Formats: sequence, structure tokens, C-alpha cells
Amino acid sequence: MSMNIGILREIKDQEYRVGMTPAGVKGLALSGHNVFVQKGAGTGSGFSDRDYREAGAVLLDDPGSVYEQAQLLVKVKEPLPVEYGYLREEHILFTYLHLAGVQELIPVLQDKGLAAIGYETVLATDGSLPLLAPMSEIAGRMAVIIGTDYLLKYNGGKGVLLCGIPGVAPSRVVILGGGIVGLNAAKVAVGLGAEVVVFDPSLPRLRYLDDIFHSRLITLLPNSENIKEQIKSTDLVIGAVLVPGGKAPLLISKEDLKIMPSQSVIIDVSIDQGGCVETVRPTTHANPVYEIDGIIHYGVPNMPGAVPRTSTQALTNVTLPYVHKIASLGLEGAMEEDPGLRAGLNIYRGEIVHKEVARCVQEKREVPC
Repeated sequence: MSMNIGILREIKDQEYRVGMTPAGVKGLALSGHNVFVQKGAGTGSGFSDRDYREAGAVLLDDPGSVYEQAQLLVKVKEPLPVEYGYLREEHILFTYLHLAGVQELIPVLQDKGLAAIGYETVLATDGSLPLLAPMSEIAGRMAVIIGTDYLLKYNGGKGVLLCGIPGVAPSRVVILGGGIVGLNAAKVAVGLGAEVVVFDPSLPRLRYLDDIFHSRLITLLPNSENIKEQIKSTDLVIGAVLVPGGKAPLLISKEDLKIMPSQSVIIDVSIDQGGCVETVRPTTHANPVYEIDGIIHYGVPNMPGAVPRTSTQALTNVTLPYVHKIASLGLEGAMEEDPGLRAGLNIYRGEIVHKEVARCVQEKREVPC
């Protein structure tokens, strides 16, 4: 079985990633599949049209042509309103959807009658999220680097060096969530010499973090009092909470900002799932921060888009086997063979089939925003 596969140029603000590297395209072409790539799709990641052509792709001038030719659409980010008109019932959309954070897209996908698979909800046999993991690793590491930058005085921050120096205490970093984002944020923060506090609701996870960091960080359960106590003296807060497919719980309220030190920084990586800080809203790489009550807020949903070559290579590493499976077996055949891929299906033939996405929609109806 062969399938027509489309790779599009991403149009989200400052999004330079592309759905697949030329090496990935070559593998698909050698397997007998037809790959259609929009001209310029890989430029932001350092991949030229010539690279894709030599890999066996057919280059097309505009997005409409790619949507028309392809059945399987391999993207990075969710479709934006200007792309809605291209979507058709026969399409299989394979991308990061994060529908809890962009609920206005849900009825669009339902009305189109297509199949939409979210990278962030595909499961491995051990219950982990293999297609979300590499971007979480990147975002976690970036969060500390970006936070360090915004703590500089000329960027509006407190004017502190995260690691301190002999005779001057290091800065405090509070990480809300001990999953992949939190773990990678902790790696960088601890490595820089910061004082690090990690919150997670799982005691086994906290024990694991304590072990691998050799007790070089503080681990706490995320109850309200614990969080309030820690943010009173923090310099950088990193939101790293994840409910697969669902909306992130709010852990820091607007009222809590009043007890935080002035000019401290919040980097909410959870923003693509609604955010775990009440006052954080989506921002862009072009205008990444704003200030509320003296606290700097950063809410860019596509953080890995700032390091597109690394991100695209990492993404292709994990998505390519699934693309091969869908293209070779068809969607139904692939889902029958791989229950983890079936778990990634969010919308199918007009129905919401992922329980967390359905729950978000129901909660929105019951409690209007």
C-alpha cells in the first residue's frame, strides 16, 4: 500500500520547524510513498528545496496544492484559521494539536469529518508520550535559559545571576511538575548552580528525582501552602504541568503574584495546554513577555520553534515510524496494530474520541469562560 503524504510550511508566528527532515522523506519515498513538500517548508530549519527534491519529494508551490494532493498531512503545529478551508474529509492530520488550549479548532475538525491525531497524546507501551518527549526535553532546557535572560536587569528582571558566585547566594528556581519538562529544566538549573525546588504529585517521581540529582534539589508535593511558601522567595518559576490531552490545573493564582518578589520571572511551558498560572496567556516569539503586578510572564506555546533544526531532527526521529505505519497500513490498520497510536486519535469522523479533550469541551459548556 502506498499513500500520498504532505509536508507543509508552518505559518504560526516565528515557527521555523518543519514536519519532516529530508532524510525522513527519503525513507518514505524509498518505501514507495509519494511525498509532496511545499516550497520553502524546510528553509527555517536549514533544509533547502533541493534537499527535499534529492530525497525524492515532489515540490509544490503553495499550501493548497499540498492539501489537494496529500491524504496524510504531517505538520508541527495545529492548523490556523487561514488553513481551515484546505481541510477535507479524507485527510489524516498528524501534528501537535493541544486542543485543550485551542478549543475553537475542535468544531472545525469535527465539521470537516477528518481524522486528527495529536502527537502529544500518542502513547508508548509503557504509558509514556514518545512524540511529546523530545519537544518537552527542549522546552524544559530552554525554559531555564530564557528565564535566566529575563532575570537580567536590561530585560526588566531583578538583575540577578542564576548561579550566584562565591559569597553571593544563587537564585532560586521553582519548577511546577517533575515530568520530562521539569526534569530537563532541573538538569539545566542544577547544572548552572541554582537552588532548585521541584513540585510533583507523585511521591515515586519525587524519590526518583531526588536519587538522580543526588539530593541536590528540594522535592515537594504541590499543595497550596507548599507552593505559596516557595514562591515567596523565588526568582524563576517554570510551569511544567501536563495532563495528556487535558487542560493544565491552575497552581498559581493572580492573588499569588502579590507575594512573589518584584521582577521575578514566570515561564509557563504548560501554556499550550491552557497554562498552570492564572495570569499567563499565549504570547509569541516576536513579543514573548508582558508584566502583571511586577512579575514578568512568558507564555510562548511553541518554544522549540526557536531552535528549529534541533527540534525538526528530534521530531522526525520519533514521528517517522508512525508515519511509515499509517502510510503502509492505512489509518485503521495502523491503529489496530498499535493501540498507542489509537490513543493519539483526538477527532474521528466528526466525533471527539479522546476522553480528556471531550472533558475539556464539556467543562467549558458547563462553566463558560
